[in-house]
Amino acid sequence: MMMMMMPTAMMLEAPEKQFANEGESRSDSGTSGKVVFLTGVGGFIGSHTAEVLLERGDKVVGIDEMNDYYDVAIKRANIELLRRKAAEVAARDTSGETSHEDLFVFAEADICERELVKSLFDEHNVTHVCHLAARAGVRPSIEDPFIYIHSNIVGTVSLMSIAAEHGVQNFVYASSSSVYGGSKKQVFAESDRVDNQVSQYAATKKSCELFAATYHSLYGLQSTGLRFFTVYGPRGRPDMAPYKFMNRIFNGITLQQYGDGSSARDYTYISDIVNGVVLAIDKPLGCEVVNLGKGNTCKLKEFISTIERLCGRKAKIEILPDQPGDVPYTCADTTKAAELLGYKPKVQLEEGLTKTVAWFRQYEESKKSRKERDDDGVLAEVDDSEESKDDVASRDGEWKEDSDPISHVETPKAAPSLKA
Repeated sequence: MMMMMMPTAMMLEAPEKQFANEGESRSDSGTSGKVVFLTGVGGFIGSHTAEVLLERGDKVVGIDEMNDYYDVAIKRANIELLRRKAAEVAARDTSGETSHEDLFVFAEADICERELVKSLFDEHNVTHVCHLAARAGVRPSIEDPFIYIHSNIVGTVSLMSIAAEHGVQNFVYASSSSVYGGSKKQVFAESDRVDNQVSQYAATKKSCELFAATYHSLYGLQSTGLRFFTVYGPRGRPDMAPYKFMNRIFNGITLQQYGDGSSARDYTYISDIVNGVVLAIDKPLGCEVVNLGKGNTCKLKEFISTIERLCGRKAKIEILPDQPGDVPYTCADTTKAAELLGYKPKVQLEEGLTKTVAWFRQYEESKKSRKERDDDGVLAEVDDSEESKDDVASRDGEWKEDSDPISHVETPKAAPSLKA
């Protein structure tokens, strides 16, 4: 029997229980807010969450590996946006004692680098963890499961261990609706059995939920796992289906649709998801898993049709067979999230897609303007119009991860390499 051994450098010592008393602040941020260690800060959900936390006065210690799963220039642009947000918030301090470095710290690193992560916890007196970093994608996990085990399981367990050692007040982490597997139920509830995952990606997410329960039982680590349902919105990842649909419809590129279009998803706008994440950060629940979705569904063919209408263009569609690992249907029961967190999703699909398409239009215009100005290649160009016609996850169980700090239409310039 083949066994996976954890490298010696990654062996996890049993953490001591040293949790801060409820309500006790360990912040060194110069504000009355929390110090949130946020993983995946350069990504879609991570950057939006960090933006909201900074706006309300929390300190964000962000980490992101900045891997090339998709164009790194997009992540660097998100980091630059967060630096500007921190500077904007710091400027409101009339005493002049707060700088943007007091509010936002960024480390370009793998969360599995334990000593570096520990040093960040020590230096900044981290009070809360928001763990959104993960290797995403159902189909790629089937082809290369070991990189998913490293990022999603080893990385998460390492972070839980460090959080327990440092006595953080709350550990919030991203799970996924994909843990429900091929459920035949019309609505997915947290009380449903989730022991039939249909992809390695989903299995890693379920594993993280089990480890969270173990760390709570052994060391008292308070944690909340958030099962995200098909998140979409401005600044979405280019590998996600909603982004790809817009990109291909706008640019006249053939769109690959898997299945007959009858598959359905619970599309949830980014501001609703971020609101749920922040509510979870603010309210330790012991050890829970909670659905974050809209609570209703839209069929794939209707979703594409809506984007066509909002874009004012027809899609060129190639229909292909269903793919392994995909599930036909997802819909969140959000009763538990409402009861425990006060979660109330507000953005209807039409409104959310209207905002997303408006952002994408401006994003496309910005790309064209940069391309015209950048004859010498000085600026980093994020050009998705020539992307390879690879698979569009049109049935992916995890189509990933506002005045309204999130819904504004803004296209930040790409920044140079940013190190801690």
